[in-house]
Amino acid sequence: MEARLNYFADPTAGRALKHIMTAGKTLKGSALPAATHELVALRVSQINGCAACVDMHTKEAAAAGETPVRLNLVAVWREATVFTEAERSALALAEEGTRVADAARGVGDEVWANALKHYDEEQLTALVMLVSFMNLVNRLNVITRQPAGSYEPGQFH
Repeated sequence: MEARLNYFADPTAGRALKHIMTAGKTLKGSALPAATHELVALRVSQINGCAACVDMHTKEAAAAGETPVRLNLVAVWREATVFTEAERSALALAEEGTRVADAARGVGDEVWANALKHYDEEQLTALVMLVSFMNLVNRLNVITRQPAGSYEPGQFH
């Protein structure tokens, strides 16, 4: 599979991606726990069908010490017992924040209140920004069919 566009060869895309990548690095260094960051990024990417991001975040999480069991169960986190209550609240927020058109209401009050129990304002801000960021990057990759499989941990960070 070949990508429809090479973002790194296009001058306009290159200028925009410079800022997008800076935003990604900023979020990676936020107060949100690293494991939560990767689990949320992976789940949003799974929902959006972004193969390149699923590849990236699976490998980043594994390199950071995430277990294969937890990585394999992200797609079915509701039925899995391997996630903390805080992680479950973040995954719920990520799903509703990604499926805004499906829910027709965005993130519900119950999901928001549950996230507030587990994250302070700085972490919650990072979580909301991460969900939004991942949806942006997923759309860039899905529209242009960016291929998956060759990502190396740390390649973009």
